[in-house]
Amino acid sequence: MEQYRKTLLHLLKERAYKHGEFTLSSGKETEHYINCKPVTLSCEGNALVSHLMIEHVDAEAKAVGGLTLGADPLVCGVAQKAYYSGKHIDALIVRKNPKGYGTKEVIEGHKPPKGSVVTVLEDVTTTGSSALKAVKVLRDAGYIVNRVVAIVNRCEMPHDLVWDKNNLEFVSLFTLEEVINAE
Repeated sequence: MEQYRKTLLHLLKERAYKHGEFTLSSGKETEHYINCKPVTLSCEGNALVSHLMIEHVDAEAKAVGGLTLGADPLVCGVAQKAYYSGKHIDALIVRKNPKGYGTKEVIEGHKPPKGSVVTVLEDVTTTGSSALKAVKVLRDAGYIVNRVVAIVNRCEMPHDLVWDKNNLEFVSLFTLEEVINAE
């Protein structure tokens, strides 16, 4: 497991991390930017992320979900990893806005029965707003969400103001500092 973490951390540093002047989706200026998609959409990166993330999915979870686009490869990868591990965990994708036609869905995927546990997956957290939007949509749809699992936590929000306030356990595979300082 430690070798997988080390390899993934190296990939994040090499393919996802940039140093410079950037504006985050929150509007905040930063010199550290992480875009996990070059890692999560690669064969090796997705396999490693899925292998490490599934270990933190709620044991009772019937599905993993997250806000499109960052969570799309994560939920699909974890669902596939679950299948090959003899578990049944489906993938749910939460749209940013309801579909404007057809069934007007906001949650895509094979939905478990209402009252089922769903773990939210996220690529990078700064303020937690994307993960919290997914949590709200899933809870409003009748699911129980107790946990959010992220690849990288930028560690910019006090834990109690985001996760505790929303009755959520939060787990990240890495902190921004670990990515910055990776060899």
